[in-house]
Amino acid sequence: MKPPRLKGGALTAARMAAENPATSAILGDVLKQSLGLDRLAVLPQSARGALGLDVTPVRAKAEPRALPHDGLSPAARKLWPRAHEDVAAAFSEKKVAPLELTERSLRFLRQLASNRVLNVLVCEDEARSRAEAKAAQERHAAGRPLGPLDGVPYLVKDELDVRGLPTRIGTLCEPETPKSEDSTVVARLARAGAVFVGKTVMTQWGMSPLGQNPAYKMPTNVHHAERAPGGSSSGSAVGVAIGAVPFAVGTDGGGSVRIPAALNGVYGIKPTFGRVSRAGSLSGSVGHIGPLGASPGDLAAFLDAVASEPDPADPHTRAALPPPQGGFGARLGAGVKKLRIGVIESEWADASSPVAAACRSAISALEREGAEIVRVTLPIASVAAPIGYLTIGCEVLAAHAHAWKTQRELIADDLRLSFAVLSGISALDFLDAQLLRATLRLEAARALADVDVLALPTTATTAPPITVHERGRSFADTEAIDAMCRFNFLGNLTGLPAATAPVGVDDDGLPIGLQIVGDAWDEHVILGLLAHLERMGVGAVVKPKAALDLLG
Repeated sequence: MKPPRLKGGALTAARMAAENPATSAILGDVLKQSLGLDRLAVLPQSARGALGLDVTPVRAKAEPRALPHDGLSPAARKLWPRAHEDVAAAFSEKKVAPLELTERSLRFLRQLASNRVLNVLVCEDEARSRAEAKAAQERHAAGRPLGPLDGVPYLVKDELDVRGLPTRIGTLCEPETPKSEDSTVVARLARAGAVFVGKTVMTQWGMSPLGQNPAYKMPTNVHHAERAPGGSSSGSAVGVAIGAVPFAVGTDGGGSVRIPAALNGVYGIKPTFGRVSRAGSLSGSVGHIGPLGASPGDLAAFLDAVASEPDPADPHTRAALPPPQGGFGARLGAGVKKLRIGVIESEWADASSPVAAACRSAISALEREGAEIVRVTLPIASVAAPIGYLTIGCEVLAAHAHAWKTQRELIADDLRLSFAVLSGISALDFLDAQLLRATLRLEAARALADVDVLALPTTATTAPPITVHERGRSFADTEAIDAMCRFNFLGNLTGLPAATAPVGVDDDGLPIGLQIVGDAWDEHVILGLLAHLERMGVGAVVKPKAALDLLG
């Protein structure tokens, strides 16, 4: 039985008990049980692999499996959503110029900042935005655009460095000192001609998958003002879902790209660990940088721009296989004939009925298009979330131990409660989780040896409720957290690429995401599947009532 949502005085009392040595153990045990951490200790010794701290993803196939390519046309989008291809076409047809489009995006973002439930910005640099847009406009006028993203506006989660702006990572504990250099991802997007229009709000140090953060003005779900936007890439997801930009940059340590993408009904991908440089951004063994976009094509264009060569500043990128021939969008027109989709039946029991029904319907549609559905087993996936909580929680606490010791009053009560519990985790508990993680990595590779991708829900439920009284305040809800993370840590603990596609809505109109996990370095295979979902109309971004139209 999971504890009820804690807020207000109850949350403060729980936090104080967790920080008190006399009562911390009792409360810690309750919260550990609520997140399933107690399930790890009782697993048999055979479930534990060798203690190898190498986080290089394990590739299942020595050689990629030959798959047909049907050369299909792109999805027929009408007026929504506005993907980067639509923007590039508008530039080519001279319907709008890059500087005008950037001004529209900046104006939309300012309008959202004045909205009490839809702000996505934490800071911006309008001078830089206009300068980049002006340079793009000159290139387009001369008929020499740098590529498909030249002049396209985008947002960046406040976990990546942007020259001249601070990186606060969703907390007041980080300094306001402006960064002297762009992170590698931002620098490479600038090299591709994309136009930076702002940094987005996120949860504190990325530690909440729900999207609440009392330190900043956070958005609600774009489809419902009393539902969570998801986290921790909250502002990036809402910015794309509402139409302010075709794509945004997020980070993902336990679903932080895929969760808010799914809850707000857009596309998102966490690439293979090491595929995208993390220089000038996050660290740890589970954190990835990835895009959220209006279409699978936006995700592919992002990867083409930032992930096509190793980065000397990030040694993890040296392990990456070369991009596929034709780029990350090489299979956007391939279709799904003979694509083998693995389904782990044991995982689906924890999904709510609406989520399971929508996701199974999408898989059935892929089967009708020629995909082969294969039942696979991956027993230890059922405890991926508890392993993930221990891993990311201890890594984040260790990275910010100084703030925990000296700036505790600046940390919200829900995170203080989590850190207090994590402070009681022993080295043995953490290392035991890594032994189980080693087995998970190998089991996932074995499951993918005979299939091309795995399919499972992105989240166990649609967006959890956040009442008007809870908005802007701390609360702790382990049941809601587990519903968001239940299926996502499989990708982070293994480093395998994982994406989400919007495949339906529940009775309240809240989006549902289908998650696709692929073999290491097979982002193009995943994106091809997502593109076919979009082509069939099964994968569809639902236009919210407050939508903004960049090209309207």
